[in-house]
Amino acid sequence: MRRRQFIGLIWGAGASLPLRALAQQRERTRHIGVLMHLSADDPEGQSRVVAFLQGLQEAGWAVGRNVSVDVRWAAADIEVMKRAATELVARQPDLLFTSSTPAAAAMLEATRTIPVVFVLVADPVGTGLIASLPRPGGNMTGFAPIVPSLGGKWAELIKEIAPSVRRITMLFNPLSATFIESYADTFKKAASSLGVEAKLAPVENMDAIEAQVTGEAGKTDGALVIIPDAFTELHRAEIISLTVRHRVPAINWSRSFAEGGGLISYGPNLVEEYRRGATYADRILKGAKASELPVQTPIKFELVVNTKSAKSLGLVVPSALLARADEVIE
Repeated sequence: MRRRQFIGLIWGAGASLPLRALAQQRERTRHIGVLMHLSADDPEGQSRVVAFLQGLQEAGWAVGRNVSVDVRWAAADIEVMKRAATELVARQPDLLFTSSTPAAAAMLEATRTIPVVFVLVADPVGTGLIASLPRPGGNMTGFAPIVPSLGGKWAELIKEIAPSVRRITMLFNPLSATFIESYADTFKKAASSLGVEAKLAPVENMDAIEAQVTGEAGKTDGALVIIPDAFTELHRAEIISLTVRHRVPAINWSRSFAEGGGLISYGPNLVEEYRRGATYADRILKGAKASELPVQTPIKFELVVNTKSAKSLGLVVPSALLARADEVIE
């Protein structure tokens, strides 16, 4: 075959390809750095990353074709978060995606230029990450799934499911729950209106959590609110085990708490928050500015009740509460 004929055939084949396919061939690969506050062997953490990747795929981004994703796991260790953030920034990605308040703070410390999308950040304004929810400014935006009124809602729900409670203790890790005051105020007000004592208990390690739980063991008038921070999320299974073993009523925000054997949970669908995070990642990769994308709050809250756990605690779940539940685990 003559060279001119061969070139013509190649051009003809190329001309017959769909224009979209040709565009994809020329499309450059975008790079995303991901910093997770959980550990790599946590199934809940893995499902959240999968949700983020699925959200990207739904928006037209496919790993290996037009996007690469570098995931780092910090296991609730703030120093690891800082190192991982620095390493990810050094790779000069097009976008950074992170979860939890301390991980977002580590990202902001590492870069003020690379756009960052966050999820599960409790109080992004109060913690100084952004200027305001409608107009974040700077290089950060994302999803803040915890709203201050939840502090009061948790107190109300634990009192409803365990009516003999006279004391509710809110457990939190002061290093990762830097936002605690926002939720403590509504928690205290709700407890006061319910006629119960409200206590705040900072816990920096599992020994401290165990001491708090065992301190309530054998009593019938105490309950716990487990604040969702990076530390308590990491030790979710251990906390559930302690509360069940010592028969202490407890509430947490994640449905995985009730699914794992805990009594009750109320909060946003956390896996869905990661999928929502992918929509902002998509918009920024396509040219939107993080500073101009408003921080989003939850679309829906889910109430999950574990009646098996309630029975083991000697509790009869009110029919009105069961009727409101999005899911009842039996």
